Order: sequence, then C-alpha cells, then structure tokens
Amino acid sequence: MSSVHDLTERAFAPVAAAIETGAIPGAVLGVLRADGQRAVLHGGAAQIRPDRAPMHEDTWFDLASLTKVLFTTVQILEEAAQGTIDLDAPLTTLLPDFRQYDTGCWERQVTFRQCLGHQTAFPAVEPLYTYGQDRPTLRAFILQRVWPRGPSVYSDINFILLGLALERLRGKEVSAMDPGWGFRFAPPPEACAATENCTWRGRVMRGAVHDENAFALGGAGHAGLFGRMQDILDVAQDVLTGRGLATETVALMRTALSDTRTHGWERSHPGWSGGDHCNGSVIGHTGFTGTGLWVDFDRGLAWSLLTNRVHPSRHTHSGIADLRRAVGDAINSEQWRSR
Repeated sequence: MSSVHDLTERAFAPVAAAIETGAIPGAVLGVLRADGQRAVLHGGAAQIRPDRAPMHEDTWFDLASLTKVLFTTVQILEEAAQGTIDLDAPLTTLLPDFRQYDTGCWERQVTFRQCLGHQTAFPAVEPLYTYGQDRPTLRAFILQRVWPRGPSVYSDINFILLGLALERLRGKEVSAMDPGWGFRFAPPPEACAATENCTWRGRVMRGAVHDENAFALGGAGHAGLFGRMQDILDVAQDVLTGRGLATETVALMRTALSDTRTHGWERSHPGWSGGDHCNGSVIGHTGFTGTGLWVDFDRGLAWSLLTNRVHPSRHTHSGIADLRRAVGDAINSEQWRSR
C-alpha cells in the first residue's frame, strides 16, 4: 500500500494545476489513515481581493454544507443514541408549533430520519434572508410558512429544520453550541480563507459565514461551521475508529437510506464527487464554498479537499466538480490501491 505522503503528493497534482491556471485561488489537501498517519499539502492564496494573503496549512475555511455532516448529523445521531430523539418521529416532537395553523399538513409528518436522508418534499433552497434578519421572526417564518411540495431533492431546508430542533432541545442557538473537534462558528477573520465579494452585504466575506441564510439566522444547521484541515482529519479518524462516538452514530452514517444517501452523508455512486474508483464503503460530503470530505471504511482512509473556489465570486467556472473527482481518482486508482 502506498504511503500517505505519496498519496497526498499524487492527489495534489490536479489541485496545483487548478491554482496555477487561476481556476481556484488556493487549497489545502489532507489524507489520513485510521492509524493516525496523515499528510497535508497547501498552495495558492487565502485571499486575492482586496488584498492578497497566503494560504497556510492551518487556514480556517468556511465549511459550508460540511456543517450538515460535521455538526448537525453528529449532534442528531448522538441524541438518538442517547434516546432523546426518535429518528422516526416527526419533527413536531421538538417543534410542536411547526405549521401549527394546519395540523393536518404534510410538513407536520416529516421525520428526523427523512430530513437526514433528504427524503422530504421541501425545495432545495430558499432565499430566506430576503424576508428579514430579525432572528426570532425569521425562525417563526420558517416554521409557519406554507412550504411548496415537490419531489425529494437535496435540501438545505431539511437541515435548517434539524438545527431548529436542536435549538429547542438545547435551549440555545446553534452558534452558541460547542461543535467539538476544534471547529468554530466565529473564527478569527484574519486567519480565514476569504469567500465571496457579496453584493448583499457589500464586502468580501472573511471569517463571517458565506451562506446568506445562515448569516441571517445567526447560525443554522445547514451551514456556518468553520474549521482547519487538522480538525477535519481528527473527525475522519474518529469516524474511522469509532473513538468518542456512539457505535450507533457511526453505523447510521454508513447505513443507506437511498441509492445515493445515508444518514446525513452521500454514499459512493456513479458520477459522484469522490470519483469513479471508490468502493461501496465510501461516504462523503461537499460544501458550496469549495470544501469536501470523503471517508473510506474498507481501506481505513480519508481525504479532504478545502478550497476557496467562490472567492472572489461564485459566478466563475472553477471546475470544482471535476477537481474533486480528479483528487478522488488519484487517491483511489488501482495503481495506488495495490501498492
């Protein structure tokens, strides 16, 4: 089997090429084995506008939708393992006022497990921030809105609702909770990779959450977590070894709910972000800002690619989908699996 350092160097080649062509400003790539061996490479810039700042191995990244798996999924599954949440119960067990003016509506039947597996009829995304930024009122709007019913899709709304359920259970906002593993909801801005030059907020976002809905809510279950590469690799090692997590939590992370989803995570399938050479045990997830984590249980291996691909704008072609797949293919090609 190839060394973790060899794997990382091989997988960083397409990353370095993307930085060189200007497709992405910068990146950090990390690879970990379950026994603790790890290697990290970085390159490019953490910020290019308005001023340039170098990328470092310990740069903080806005993890975007990795929040769903690194925070919300873990918190919900750990509560389920302790018996405080029944995954097959409706959200109304913690959110009894959800759509309270229509007690027979479909939204009141949605369960925790369905939200974790994106098996609900909620839309993929909604510009909630355009309805206002008063946090209590915005939360009430989310709970009382008559949601359009559509086909099951990957939906931020699922995890916003799971975050609201956690807030009710814990009696505090998501941003006041301890996410563990060194993650933060409010990191030092000067240590962060910049994201977008946001037209709504009128500035380059650095150290404040890029996702507009998470920003308006002051913390949410779908986005808002910040972390460094070593923090993410720590999570990956704990998931691979089961250290510090309930046995049921790790088992459900691996348990399929559909052809493409487990509880919270995406599972290996044709055309997915992990590339074409992953075995069936691999789970992963990505974030809109350019982040991602993949965990291979059969090989006892994990890798994470963190980029600031939305800086200074999301409206450019970063090639992030192809880059993620190229990194995964480099790590999982037959040549490197057999060495």
